[in-house]
Amino acid sequence: IKVNYAVRGNRVLKGTVLEEQIIVGTPGTTLDWCFKLRVLNLSKITLFVLDEADIMIDSQGLSCQSIRIHRALPKSCQVLLFSATYKEPVRAFAERIVFNPIVIKLREEELTLSNIRQFFMVCNSSDEQYEALCNVYGSFTIGQAMIFCQTRRLTEWLSGQLSQDGHHVSILTGDLTVTQRASVIQRFREGKEKVLIATNVCARGIDVQQVTTVVNFGLPMDQDGEPDFETYLHRIGRTGRFGHRGIALSFVESQSVGLVRKIEEHFQTKIRQLDPYDFDELEKLAA
Repeated sequence: IKVNYAVRGNRVLKGTVLEEQIIVGTPGTTLDWCFKLRVLNLSKITLFVLDEADIMIDSQGLSCQSIRIHRALPKSCQVLLFSATYKEPVRAFAERIVFNPIVIKLREEELTLSNIRQFFMVCNSSDEQYEALCNVYGSFTIGQAMIFCQTRRLTEWLSGQLSQDGHHVSILTGDLTVTQRASVIQRFREGKEKVLIATNVCARGIDVQQVTTVVNFGLPMDQDGEPDFETYLHRIGRTGRFGHRGIALSFVESQSVGLVRKIEEHFQTKIRQLDPYDFDELEKLAA
């Protein structure tokens, strides 16, 4: 089986005859390969897959590109849509794209994996959060960790702090090229950096078996200041992969504790509060 990648930076010449049986790509570049460069013959496509389909359908640009590709496919082509989360409007739209679909879904309470233990700490500034993070690091052995921040600026600040303290860290943000992102992820996968600090750009789709801990350096929120449930789920889902146990730890300000309660209610789960200075309790996390 041969695979080609329809992503920005992987250039093909117009009229090229592709020999690969599988094309993996982003909607925009795949669209160019189909209609501008005409290197992809859509009449020969037998299987069309949208991974992270909720984003592909809900994001305006990606949605238009995905739909245009889908409309050009033969009626005999099988369509598969995958995502850990679906908002109801997105689900309804997906069912308009896929005629008479077979739907396989989990109940909300099954989405937060039972092998991920969830905790939160109340810290009222970035400096307090960083001190709490250091306490966690000093209390138990962490294999590899992913730390999620809401903004690019915060990822850069946190990376500088950790690097000053002797930690090998890398950053994954939206301003990196495809090649740069792939390099960062590969180095992290090989264990060359123990900590990956990221914005929500990689809350989905990264499977690194050695990740034992996910830290939310602030909870993900939407534009209305409400919890972004789907992003939270995708973030913590970076640990506890392949049947292993994992820890998800969120740092929140005192006025944001209500958001934790909303997440608990939404997923029908329990997120236990920890004292960042209770070292005995922190050591129990490793047990």
